[in-house]
Amino acid sequence: MSTTPVAQLSTEETAGYLAEGRINAAVRNGVDAYRVLYRTISPQGESTTASGLVVLPRTDSPRLRVVVFEHGTVVRKSDAPSVNRWNRPDQARTVMFGAAGYAAVAPDYLGLGEGPGTHPYTHAPSEVSASADLLVAAKAIAAKHHREFERDVLVTGFSQGGHAAMAFGKALQANEVPGFGAAALAPVSGPYDLQHVQTPAGLDGRIAPGPAVFFFAYWLTSMNRIYHLYDDPTEAFQEPYAEKIEGLFDGTRNEITIATALPITPDLLLTPRFIEWAAKPTGAARKAMSDSDTTCDWVPHIPVRLYAASGDRNVPYANAEHCLRAMRTGNATLHDLGDLDHAGSGRAALPQILAWFQREFPAS
Repeated sequence: MSTTPVAQLSTEETAGYLAEGRINAAVRNGVDAYRVLYRTISPQGESTTASGLVVLPRTDSPRLRVVVFEHGTVVRKSDAPSVNRWNRPDQARTVMFGAAGYAAVAPDYLGLGEGPGTHPYTHAPSEVSASADLLVAAKAIAAKHHREFERDVLVTGFSQGGHAAMAFGKALQANEVPGFGAAALAPVSGPYDLQHVQTPAGLDGRIAPGPAVFFFAYWLTSMNRIYHLYDDPTEAFQEPYAEKIEGLFDGTRNEITIATALPITPDLLLTPRFIEWAAKPTGAARKAMSDSDTTCDWVPHIPVRLYAASGDRNVPYANAEHCLRAMRTGNATLHDLGDLDHAGSGRAALPQILAWFQREFPAS
């Protein structure tokens, strides 16, 4: 629908920008980055719009290999990759792939960036549709610059983006994205198993209390808009949080503001009924989990590298272990990043992923 330049950088300027973002990566070329507003669908299948970031490398190649980068948890609209240039890492991480000669595509997802409404947090179907429709839009933008995309794309992502990357890789292999397939997949620290790992770990203390509270609040308010988990917030949340919780996730507040407005442990946030329902989901809760818990339920014909950290107290390592078992293939491997925290796992993994892509799937 529209394309807005957000960065036009020479090779030297690109190197400086990545250095400011504390990203240590070799820079091969400059980049031109655009915020793209495009048509897509809502979780209910209705027409809507979303925004995303498209980065084209300043190279002489008319044919480009594409990297799709799926970003991690964001609550404030203005922190999405296509909008926030300075104090969030996602735009710089996308530019990193562009600086290596790839075309790089990063969806903001629904309800973030310049998209209307609220964000359906960790909802695999809309992560896929938003990614697919941005990829198609990016192809059209590249054509206007007399460039074309390779059919098979590389996909990576961190945290929520690991979950989104796995879902999108599955869709690409299944030929659900017209004109595109998958070359390789490298998700990092994704919550792939909400029902059997992420939710129980949030209740039993394997996830640190603060991140657990944040996850439950964000996920429940998001999924209620799709699956109708409650009629009134007081059914799910204790007071004084019930009366304000949906307003906290309206897209205008950052993580710190939200976290300070929430209690310190899940048992102070959730009602006893919802704690029991989370532990043993039935009905709408089970449906909400199962619709997004199938991202690893496929047999990849492409190389898949899962990255996770055994020291992660936000997204337990067991998520990746369950994912690896579910794929039932020798094409998938799991790489333990060691005793790193959640954010550290992303910082450690992405340079390794770029190096793998460059070695095995070089930019055109």
